Amino acid sequence: MQNYKMLLQYEGTRYNGWQKQGNTPDTIQGIIEALLGEINGSPVELNGSGRTDAGVHAEEQCASFKLDTDTDCAVLKTELNRLLKKDIRILSIEKADPRFHARLNAKEKTYIYRICTDEKADVFTRHFTYLYPCCVDMQKMKRAAALLTGRHDFKAFCSDRRTKKSTVREIYSIDTELEGKLLRMRFTGSGFLYNMVRIMSGTLLKVGTGEMQPDDMTAVLESLDRKNAGPTLPSSGLTLQSVRY
Repeated sequence: MQNYKMLLQYEGTRYNGWQKQGNTPDTIQGIIEALLGEINGSPVELNGSGRTDAGVHAEEQCASFKLDTDTDCAVLKTELNRLLKKDIRILSIEKADPRFHARLNAKEKTYIYRICTDEKADVFTRHFTYLYPCCVDMQKMKRAAALLTGRHDFKAFCSDRRTKKSTVREIYSIDTELEGKLLRMRFTGSGFLYNMVRIMSGTLLKVGTGEMQPDDMTAVLESLDRKNAGPTLPSSGLTLQSVRY
């Protein structure tokens, strides 16, 4: 069997996330798997670098899959893009090492969370931002972000309270910037827990509005308690920006 590496992008607004589910056909994995199965003539398993939640977008998601036949990459890409709706686009397909796995081999992921702080969202970007009219103190947000970088136990920033897996992750950088009324928070790390970026974004937003203080981040981390962190912001503002191998 031939192994393939695929890069794709999608607007997640009308989809129930990446992961295939038995109760809905509207998932990114499910839709592409079905098309690959038709092309291949037998079922195909598509492995993504991560499971983006319902409503979350991706500028450059990575996935891997195997086909029974040695299919031309350019032909496969063209055929998939012809069949897919306009909110999913295949960027590239290339043959990969037999051992390549999009999730297991990922070394670094970058997510970006966008917040419109104006009274009404921009018409052309409203599907990709969370509308939250406010004024923010960027210096406080940057100080708080610095305390969240590094290797920590992020259990307080995870929605899955019953997880038995390690909640230790390493965050390489958190960049915050305000351009006009658009607040952007970019997170790069070794990996992320369930809802972790959305919770970190909600926590940093509370710091920016004065509801929390930068130094509170240390206490939140040490508490290992989800209730001490900020809210889980809506999925609409979150985008998987890139994955590095």
